[in-house]
Amino acid sequence: MTPSAILESALYVTDLAAAEKFYVGVLGLDLLGKVDGRHLFFRCGPGVLLIFNAEATRIPPAPDARLPVPPHGAVGEGHLCFAASADEIVAWKAHLGAKRIAIESEFEWPQGGRSLYIRDPSGNSIEFAEPRIWGL
Repeated sequence: MTPSAILESALYVTDLAAAEKFYVGVLGLDLLGKVDGRHLFFRCGPGVLLIFNAEATRIPPAPDARLPVPPHGAVGEGHLCFAASADEIVAWKAHLGAKRIAIESEFEWPQGGRSLYIRDPSGNSIEFAEPRIWGL
């Protein structure tokens, strides 16, 4: 057996309000749901981006919890890459500049394809890259 796709990806943040403002107001993602102090869920294409307060998700569920999701969390800066065509990367660069979001790095990979890196308010590394960097 081999998984067919990644359904959801998670990042951990220190400030959910700042994260919501960034992922909605800067990146334009649609908020699917939220629980104050715990998480934000966003639609991204056919998948879902989960933004968690790691401190809240480390707490084990009650024995009688309706949704017994095991505890999880991460410490430090994570990474997430959004797929973008070459033209979309140019548009993202202009959009991010207009929003006063600093471009941390931008380059072409030796195998072809461009990447653009920024940071979210919690310091997570956010990349926009052409899928061809992975031969996709």
